[in-house]
Amino acid sequence: MCGICGQFNFADHAPVQRRNIEKMAKSIAHRGPDDEGYYISGSVGLGFRRLSIIDLEGGHQPMSDAEESVWVVFNGEIYNFPELKRELEGFGHVFRTSCDTEVIVHGYKQWGTEVLNRLNGMFGLAIWDTRNKRLILARDPFGIKLIYYKIDAGRVYFGSEIRAVTAATNGSTDVDPVSFNLFLRYRYTPSPYTVFKGVRKLAPGTMMTFENGTSSLRRWYNYKPVPFSPIKSPAQAQEELIELYKQSVKRHLLSDVPVGLLLSGGVDSGLLLALMNQYGKSWRTYTVGYGPSFADDELTDAQETAAMFSSQHTSVRLDRKTFEAALPKIVSCLEEPIAASSIVPMYFVCQRARQDVKVALMGQGPDELFGGYWRHLGVRYGGLWGGSPSWLRTPITSVINALPRNETLKRGTYSLAIPERLKRYQNVLSLLPGIKVDGLFNDGVLGPYTGDKILGCWQDLAGLMGGTDELGGFQFLELRSTLPDELLMYADKLSMAHGLEVRVPFLDKEIVQYAERLPANFKVRNGSRKWLHRQVCDSLLPSTILKRKKRGFGVNVVDDWFRSALDSKMADTLLDSSSKIYQFLRPTAVREVLKEHSSGQQDNHKILFSLVVFEEWLRAHEEPVPALT
Repeated sequence: MCGICGQFNFADHAPVQRRNIEKMAKSIAHRGPDDEGYYISGSVGLGFRRLSIIDLEGGHQPMSDAEESVWVVFNGEIYNFPELKRELEGFGHVFRTSCDTEVIVHGYKQWGTEVLNRLNGMFGLAIWDTRNKRLILARDPFGIKLIYYKIDAGRVYFGSEIRAVTAATNGSTDVDPVSFNLFLRYRYTPSPYTVFKGVRKLAPGTMMTFENGTSSLRRWYNYKPVPFSPIKSPAQAQEELIELYKQSVKRHLLSDVPVGLLLSGGVDSGLLLALMNQYGKSWRTYTVGYGPSFADDELTDAQETAAMFSSQHTSVRLDRKTFEAALPKIVSCLEEPIAASSIVPMYFVCQRARQDVKVALMGQGPDELFGGYWRHLGVRYGGLWGGSPSWLRTPITSVINALPRNETLKRGTYSLAIPERLKRYQNVLSLLPGIKVDGLFNDGVLGPYTGDKILGCWQDLAGLMGGTDELGGFQFLELRSTLPDELLMYADKLSMAHGLEVRVPFLDKEIVQYAERLPANFKVRNGSRKWLHRQVCDSLLPSTILKRKKRGFGVNVVDDWFRSALDSKMADTLLDSSSKIYQFLRPTAVREVLKEHSSGQQDNHKILFSLVVFEEWLRAHEEPVPALT
């Protein structure tokens, strides 16, 4: 695990200045406090900051083969590298280290860019092919790790974080109105967009190639789910999924440094702890608590789970004063705005875990894989609504639209009746109708169809979804868009702000590909969510854990603080014509949304909340994105 950065002058071939690469690497030193390294040769420069996890002595980067024909800088972990190493040795490749990075070097020499499809892990990487003068940037299939880049006048600057790119480009961080629009619609900025003009991020499973004075972008991960035939029996699927979980956890525990677990009181992280116990004992576990003054059972639940599985448990106590004092720094860590209260407990639990361990597992993934969100119920059964005759839908829709508030229900009845598949999913994920979001913006700020640009982000995925059912197709997009560009993005930023590597075993490639071949009734059945996953949990966890209310690091407490802190500013911020958001938005339109909400006519809290978060973010980023210290 580390931070990577670099520059390639692919068109003008001017020499790269070492001081520029050093400046980029210094901006992400928090990601890799253990080591640094550089490769500068003519028009290319690679930089590296290391957090030593595997092969502590021999894992220095940039790494090359003996002939120095291939150089690699790599952020992440390759969990199947022992198997790949043995295979490559069979072809005659000679390894000089025990580090997973070296399988990328020799794998590229053996298979070219096809090596990416052989990797099981998380990665954002750069490969410099000296013989062909070719630079390749690539991101893992599900976007657990990031690669940002900027192309300017025949030069590309790239890094694990935006600050590395801006360090090399004089800190220019003008806000992109198109990305602002996308953020207000979806609460995240979909790849390849970022909130900054000219700065892009690779979409999950894609790669960029620079050579012969040109650049090209393509999807390298083209997995197309094909339903199992014959369909698995429930017992067979349960048995196979348990085995996939076991093997994934075993792979994800591979480390030369101590490993811990971010433990909530719920079933997903509880299942991880149960599986970890099959490969060791007395794991260190960490959760967030808020003290006896709050009626929240998350702390107690996590402690009970830890006791059941004999982990060394640590509770992180968080109060409102600490929360409010830390929020500006947390926003800075994220680099891009996220209107999610869960960023706060994530920051603090990672900070505490890093005092004991360098690696921590977390339970992200089963909700997206097996239908754990309320929207999955709507998508699962929405076909009944969309397929019903208009004479039945029209009067029901009219009644629903006349109801005060109930915005989610209104959006659902509209979205699920849209015939085009990607547009249907787009509207399920959107906070408000696109025309209403567009109407917030000043004239001339947006071009036509701005909010629909997310459809372009998904376009190359459409052909891979042909074999999926309605729920499966929606989840296919979630795993390649909402999950990496929101939840996994802030997990990476907030953990690496403390030099902690966070791993997500449930997003192992073999597990994801298995889940994507299952029919919808293995995920949502008889109104029950995460059905197959819960069957696995039933076999490995005590009933006391299974019956608990889902909380997820007790974010309901922080959510109240977050909302209260921003609610108190909401009217002042949105009624103040000097607020920075009005560089882009019409005050009268925003005040109308606020009026609808205040009167009880509509529940516009999510969009208002996002507006205030963006205002806070704009204020915090008047200056170029700073390096973390």
